[in-house]
Amino acid sequence: MAMRLPDPGGRFGDFGGQYLPESLVPACQELEAAFRLAWADPGFLGEYHSILRDYAGRPTPVTECHNLSQQLGVRVLLKREDLTHTGSHKINNVIGQALLTRRMGKRQVVAETGAGQHGVATATACALFGLECVVYMGEVDVERQALNVFRMKLLGAEVHPVSSGSRTLKDAINEAMRHWVATVESTHYCLGSVMGPHPYPWMVREFQRVVGDEAREQARAVLGGSDPDYVVACVGGGSNAAGTFAGFVDTDARLVGVEPAGGAAIGKGIPGVVHGSKSFLLQDEHGQVLEAHSISAGLDYPGVGPEHAHLASLGRARYVAAGDAEVLEALQLLSRSEGIIPALEPAHALAWIVRAAGSDELPEGSTVLMTLSGRGDKDAQQVMELLG
Repeated sequence: MAMRLPDPGGRFGDFGGQYLPESLVPACQELEAAFRLAWADPGFLGEYHSILRDYAGRPTPVTECHNLSQQLGVRVLLKREDLTHTGSHKINNVIGQALLTRRMGKRQVVAETGAGQHGVATATACALFGLECVVYMGEVDVERQALNVFRMKLLGAEVHPVSSGSRTLKDAINEAMRHWVATVESTHYCLGSVMGPHPYPWMVREFQRVVGDEAREQARAVLGGSDPDYVVACVGGGSNAAGTFAGFVDTDARLVGVEPAGGAAIGKGIPGVVHGSKSFLLQDEHGQVLEAHSISAGLDYPGVGPEHAHLASLGRARYVAAGDAEVLEALQLLSRSEGIIPALEPAHALAWIVRAAGSDELPEGSTVLMTLSGRGDKDAQQVMELLG
């Protein structure tokens, strides 16, 4: 069955694993042991879920888009992760990892961020738990996400711009991992998606599973006990999609992950190793990692989480791509039809729904649940400039 435990080597089928410098192997082993114990501890789970409820604002609602549904000819439901504290699904994962950091007796958290939402969420959790916070962010993303940079600093985080490589998410991860190597005794690396070495892809999926578990029960309440025909989410590293899919993988719902056209690792990549695990990866014939492109900083990544590669290889989930122009159109469409301004990342998922509605890919009358993984405040300046 898909989306169960990885094998003892941390693999999902042919993907995943633990490709690390020797100095980091003990840290990952320590983290796996700590997570296994915590995830089986009712006290830890109780504290985790109470913080998500009382601080992060869970459960988030499912909203039916009546106007948009009428326009598209398919019934669209949104899982509203944009309504969490900090404005995205990222808070679910970082609360869990911050609790683990405290449990392991470490005092500093290092993180990478692209769109800034993971960085903001990490800085928020560190402020809550009294932990030091260091965030690495590519210079390109620092420029296009200036508001989130300010929010991180306001929350007490050190933000380090990264000037190497493409100066985006991939390079921020590289620098965060170097920092971790140098300070591993006192630092926990709070990785923001379902990628990286084992146990991160599995652990982050489990922290995000709350999205899919809630959505399944909420959708059934709206749909009279039935599951949606389609469950759709954007995919960069893929944490919001993994968390959502985990709630529906054992149903008949068709799972669709939407990648950016300029960073479609499953659509255009080949198997390779990056940032500690094996997955689909954009690379040239010499094995050099290619630069990804996306209008959204949060999807600007040349790889994808290994469990998504596994789901694609099994045929349990389908992965498609959306281009920048249709993403901008979808963002405006949802804003004007429902009064909900999405982040650019989930606007990719909506762009596919808009494009596919009424076709064989998404037949008229279908019900679609889409995870709205973040709100659009962070992208307002960028979108304003792009739209002129």
